Amino acid sequence: MESVTIGLLSISDRASSGVYEDRGIPALRDWLTKAVKNPLEFVARVIPDEQALIERSLIELADLDGCDLVLTTGGTGPARRDVTPEATLAIAHKVMWGFGEQARQISLAFVPTAILSRQVAVVRSRSLIVNLPGQPKSIQETLEGVRNADGSPRVSGLFAAVPYCVDLIGGPYIETDEAVCKAFRPKSAIRPATG
Repeated sequence: MESVTIGLLSISDRASSGVYEDRGIPALRDWLTKAVKNPLEFVARVIPDEQALIERSLIELADLDGCDLVLTTGGTGPARRDVTPEATLAIAHKVMWGFGEQARQISLAFVPTAILSRQVAVVRSRSLIVNLPGQPKSIQETLEGVRNADGSPRVSGLFAAVPYCVDLIGGPYIETDEAVCKAFRPKSAIRPATG
């Protein structure tokens, strides 16, 4: 089974300056460790809400650290200092509009203020970069989606589309634990399960 390198970028003025402990990266690491079967290598950073620094960090994670997937947390609202989407779009080679649309659809099942979120996703070289909310509960909801009372999916989470997108941009074949998140691939793209 191929290993996957994942960049985790928490964007917060207060967490980066030590006012409080970052909770985004631990939440992402915990969720990914449960959801992904592949061996994982994480490259994590906590930085302030500064557009030039966010851009530089995303470029480094994609181009220098060779991350197959980069997940950002924080900085996606309408506040003056929230510039994560602008930084993400600035370094994009391709914009993946559907991820942001789906993220808002998921969040609307929980809060009406989901329409204030400006999350985006892009491809840079062979890296998929996805903006996520800042709160651990919201991160999990966005990645997993919304389930009916019987546990069946009502609104698919973002991560269901991540493995196939990574396939298409030349990354490793990501296998998921279906109890956490069932990845969707067309039948022609499914490989036999490994170890």
